[in-house]
Amino acid sequence: MRKIALFGPPATGKSTLARWLSAELGHPHTDLDDLLFTPDGPLPLPEFRRQAGEITRQDTWIVEGNFSKLADVVWHRADVLVWLDFQLPLIMYRIVRRSLYQLTGYEDSPQARRLTWSKAFFSRRSLLRTAIRKYRNNRPRYVQQVSETADQGVKVVRLHSPREVRRWMELMKGPAESHSRGATRHTTGP
Repeated sequence: MRKIALFGPPATGKSTLARWLSAELGHPHTDLDDLLFTPDGPLPLPEFRRQAGEITRQDTWIVEGNFSKLADVVWHRADVLVWLDFQLPLIMYRIVRRSLYQLTGYEDSPQARRLTWSKAFFSRRSLLRTAIRKYRNNRPRYVQQVSETADQGVKVVRLHSPREVRRWMELMKGPAESHSRGATRHTTGP
């Protein structure tokens, strides 16, 4: 595996898995949020697509992010598309846990410093409400887009739980030939 695209809802461990894969395989890692959100505000879509396309023209890469509108320049150029497709109750639990950790000062990061109780839980566009809304609205579209990506010859690894992620990581630690056998399940249903 030389080109890996990774996506999933918030709090599924995308960044953790992407950093681990980067260290394990020695491939450069890019978080699409870091491209999109600049100090001057979000990039316009054409510029965002151009920059993502530059990264995925390289020989090796790991790209993480939930930007299916970049499927043609990220997903379709990948050797492997990894979908962290956890169930909504687990996602909600993890968002609450992570937000409480950040709000109580146990994590000092730019995101944690910007987080407020309202942004985490109580506003109409809170992290929790947004995650629920996006899970319900985007998941059926993701199923279709992942199927289209698989039809283009991209191997799809759909992991439904942290346990499946750990098993897949164990496969990735094996000999080089196991990297090509690493998929757990390839399903297209919800």
